[in-house]
Amino acid sequence: MRSAETVACIIEAAARILEERGFAGYTTNAVAEKAGVGVGSLYQYFPGKDALTAALIERETAVLLDDVAEAERAASGAQGLKQLIRAAVAHQMRRPALARLLDFEEQRLPLELEVGRVSFRLEQAIVRLLARMAQESPADPQQAAADMLAICKGMVDAAGQRGETDAASLEGRVARAIFGYLEPLRPGRDAALEA
Repeated sequence: MRSAETVACIIEAAARILEERGFAGYTTNAVAEKAGVGVGSLYQYFPGKDALTAALIERETAVLLDDVAEAERAASGAQGLKQLIRAAVAHQMRRPALARLLDFEEQRLPLELEVGRVSFRLEQAIVRLLARMAQESPADPQQAAADMLAICKGMVDAAGQRGETDAASLEGRVARAIFGYLEPLRPGRDAALEA
């Protein structure tokens, strides 16, 4: 195998081990065996399990970021937001067991810069889509984008923790929350919020 193929094979083996055995069975020996390489070969590319996990997180995040770029090319801002929601749900539902475990690892590993970079990229995509929407833009688009990202992430992560598998239902609920957030308050509506 060439080095890029070997790395890809090792990363996919890591994903499968996590899905099949969880953290308890996630060892470099198990990953090497699953990948069909010697553990020495694995260490040639990844100095340890944490480095391998970080590479796996990066691979999974790259798919999400590709979907974000696609959403930004949507015909309208509203359509782009719907595509972003679909991408977030797909990111969780594509390989749900893996997504849940990697969520834990993102918090454990020293990946603050990478996670921050991804969050910033998502927020900027939302800001650009908001600017393309027909309705009046929020007074503070950056704050609105951060709030919308938190709503989406919170709902999608919670659905993953509950083991939900109905992507269409989750997309619909997240869309209602996001587009409801953007709906301006009308006189008499949500009086408790207006006070």
